[in-house]
Amino acid sequence: MLKKDKKYTYFEAGEGKPIIILHGLMGGLSNFDGVANYFPKKGYKVIIPELPLYTQNILKTNVKAFSKYVKDFMIHLGIEKAILVGNSLGGHIALYFAKSYPELVRGIVITGSSGLYESAMGESYPKRGDYEYIKKKAEDVFYDPKVATKEIVDEVFATVNDRIKLLKTLTIAKSAIRHNMAKDLPKMHVKACIIWGRNDKVTPPDVAEEFNKLLPNSELYWIEKCGHAAMMEHPDQFNEILNNWLVSHKL
Repeated sequence: MLKKDKKYTYFEAGEGKPIIILHGLMGGLSNFDGVANYFPKKGYKVIIPELPLYTQNILKTNVKAFSKYVKDFMIHLGIEKAILVGNSLGGHIALYFAKSYPELVRGIVITGSSGLYESAMGESYPKRGDYEYIKKKAEDVFYDPKVATKEIVDEVFATVNDRIKLLKTLTIAKSAIRHNMAKDLPKMHVKACIIWGRNDKVTPPDVAEEFNKLLPNSELYWIEKCGHAAMMEHPDQFNEILNNWLVSHKL
């Protein structure tokens, strides 16, 4: 059940310390069902806002503006500090947020995050009318291609065939490249948990190694036989790693 409150639409469950989850470019809120079901039982309030990836003015369709949106959302809900969990573009937004508003962050968790390395999202779009091609692209996101259900493929296909959404997708892709975090990360002392699929083709394992090397206060955890969306492919393992990390840092 999604709540609608002024300009914000979001999912919320549980009571306790807030965990704010930031979804990726093609990722729906349901990608985090495993996290949303698990952490309320552990004394956390899980909040998943719908990010305005396709609804804001094109000038506000970038990593910096999405990060500001999350800050305004926290103020709106009266949240003073949160743990941010982000996949793919959501991870990049979490990192940019931690750089810009460190006082609002208890810790960050990134998985398959952009911010250092962007595979050229643009190159596949000339074939956007080709359903089989989009299906193959969607399957490549996962270690097990069966995770890319028809519903997921249909959603990606619809997005890349919507002219406005396509334009905004390319705008976001360019913004991700422009907001490269390599120079910022060594100055960021936020507690960071990096959970990565060992078989991620979108942001390969050496990207995770690089994040771990550049972030001064980070720990890196691998999930085997896993692609770009660890919380979808191996939700139990993802939750266990995340929970152990939160407990060990008293977050």
